[in-house]
Amino acid sequence: MTRTTLQFVILGVLSAAGVIGVWQWWQNQPPPIPQGIVFGNGRIEADEVDIASKYAGRVHEIFVYEGDLVQPGQLLAKMDTLEQEAELAKAKAELAKAEAAMKESEAVIVQRKSELKLAQQELARALPLVRKGSLSKRTFDHRQSQRDIAIATLNASAANRQTQNRAIDAARAEVTRIQTQIDDAFLKTPVVGRVLYRLSREGEVLAAGGKVLTLVDLGEVYMEIFLPSRDAARLSVGAEARIVFDARTSEYAVPATVSFVAPEAQFTPKQVETLSEREKLMFRVKVKIPQELVIKHIEKVKTGVRGVAYVRLDDTVAWPEFLEKRYPGDPK
Repeated sequence: MTRTTLQFVILGVLSAAGVIGVWQWWQNQPPPIPQGIVFGNGRIEADEVDIASKYAGRVHEIFVYEGDLVQPGQLLAKMDTLEQEAELAKAKAELAKAEAAMKESEAVIVQRKSELKLAQQELARALPLVRKGSLSKRTFDHRQSQRDIAIATLNASAANRQTQNRAIDAARAEVTRIQTQIDDAFLKTPVVGRVLYRLSREGEVLAAGGKVLTLVDLGEVYMEIFLPSRDAARLSVGAEARIVFDARTSEYAVPATVSFVAPEAQFTPKQVETLSEREKLMFRVKVKIPQELVIKHIEKVKTGVRGVAYVRLDDTVAWPEFLEKRYPGDPK
């Protein structure tokens, strides 16, 4: 083969490769977007939730690992509670002591009432005898003094019962306080999520507020995009949206809604691709995926996955066919 012929062959191969490349690029391009629908690139995000110890203490046990899926109310970790359990036993003993003192006080009141009743009866019987001269005035004064002493003693016993009531209330409050500390030592998740980091180890001593785990809240999954002011001005919270992931551009679109539109513009972040470099100020828009879809596909949800969010500015504009294709089983 001559050198000229070889050059023609190489040129032909390169030309064919170029044509094939252009054809594949054209095939992979999404259909044109109609007027009234805008889009922006972003990535799937979710809020992070820190699971922390309310009080200072030692980490007793951690029950989950990074990547584990957790459900609301699930026990994730436990702090050491030996000291609190000892304090609780002491507080319960103090409560029992206060309750016993209360019963004793009530018994004393019954006794004092009986003594007062007797003193009043003796005084009542002495009064006519004094008038007849059958009983000395001194004896009458003595019985009257006994009646007054019985009244005072009964009042003192009633006051002591009130004191015992307050002591019981204080003891019960102390028991409740310590029991609350023990309950707070069982660290549970308030959300459905996935363990992102284990920040502590078993046996490690933490200060109050020390973080044990960090979760990704999969109940709030969204994508943030940035739109120019001309589009953001026409956009309202609740508008329909679609999200297409980069890994599945030509397959499925996830329905979503606009849950937030920033009230103020900001400089365009570097990672945001814009159609025009003249768009220096953009409005941040949050596009949220419905929680029922997130829960349904919870095992597939991954934060950080990049994609494109399409937002409909005009409700009369129909969605393109490629944005209406759903995951199998998902509603239209």
